[in-house]
Amino acid sequence: MEEKKSESKITKTKINDEYNKFDVFGSIFTLPNKYEVLKPLGSGAYGCVVQAEYKKKIVAIKKMERTFEHALFAKRTLRELKILRLLNHENIIELKTIVKPQKKEAFDDIYAVFELMETDLGTIIKSKQELSLDHIQFFLYQILRGMKYCHSAGILHRDLKPKNLLVNSNCDLKICDFGLSRADIPSLYETGAMTDYISTRWYRAPELLFGSEYYTAAVDMWSIGCIFAELLTRTSFLPGTDTENQLELIIEMIGIPEKKTIEKFCGGEVPEFFSNTTSSKDYQTKEFLKRFKDVDETAMDLLKKMLTFDPGERISVENAIKHDFFHDLHCEEDEPTTTPVDTFEFDFEKYDLTIDEIRKEIYEEIALYHSTKAQKTYLKNRKEYPED
Repeated sequence: MEEKKSESKITKTKINDEYNKFDVFGSIFTLPNKYEVLKPLGSGAYGCVVQAEYKKKIVAIKKMERTFEHALFAKRTLRELKILRLLNHENIIELKTIVKPQKKEAFDDIYAVFELMETDLGTIIKSKQELSLDHIQFFLYQILRGMKYCHSAGILHRDLKPKNLLVNSNCDLKICDFGLSRADIPSLYETGAMTDYISTRWYRAPELLFGSEYYTAAVDMWSIGCIFAELLTRTSFLPGTDTENQLELIIEMIGIPEKKTIEKFCGGEVPEFFSNTTSSKDYQTKEFLKRFKDVDETAMDLLKKMLTFDPGERISVENAIKHDFFHDLHCEEDEPTTTPVDTFEFDFEKYDLTIDEIRKEIYEEIALYHSTKAQKTYLKNRKEYPED
């Protein structure tokens, strides 16, 4: 086998005439020879991302690691791949293809090929780059535009945060990382609640902090409100250290919710936690007024409607995008929606599948990018699937 070291300390090893192995600072990428890894872009709990060349185009390749260590991880990966295939929108990252594994029954890693973006909103917020209100307006509008489409498809993102919003130098924004997303189809969860939610605490809606097992698209709107606040202030908005501290910060910032709202979350009883809180009501806390004292009045109105404690009263994405804050950008004809995803796509949610069964489902998902036969089988099965 031939070895070659690049200037970026990436070691390339030829496996055979069809595949190469790239060692990217200890993370191994096994890819067909039509891919050339150029440099690492980042890594996280569930994988590593590199910049690569593919068919004379520069792309990002995400290696999904540890996929089959646990059925929960495997199911989450299957869910994410399906959602990415089904969503097609300018403000949602495009999954171009998934690398076909060398062996159908014995693959452990998945390589998803995405369009390449330059940075993320979290990096921009922390940078010294000046952001005008027009910049903030445009970023927020694109988030809402993408989520309007997403919610119309019946998909909850459930992990919106600045790091999951990719940005280019022309300010184009795309939503990424659907690893915690779910299809909002009640019939899929009749035997169990949506209990695997582990979103980033700082952007987690109050109903989730209270342990609600069933929730709506309103959880995404709370997260967007937190992102909006960080764009306006260029600082962390609600950096809680644990669940109780997160609730404390929310109360300190936006005030005590109405008693009926608290009772709804807490089974009819008001916890001692709230009884001991002396914060002001209705966004009149000293902290809120201090933090946003220089913010545009229209922006402030939208922010308050996003950061409403009661999810039933929180502004929806459809109404948020029509808000006066976007009077120069809003154009309903240029804000596409789609039909809700079919139950057929997520039928696997009903079953307690083994890891090998999920691996088979993932392979069939990957095959849709490579095989006409697989596409025909998929369309046939979809047509024959019983309607709700």
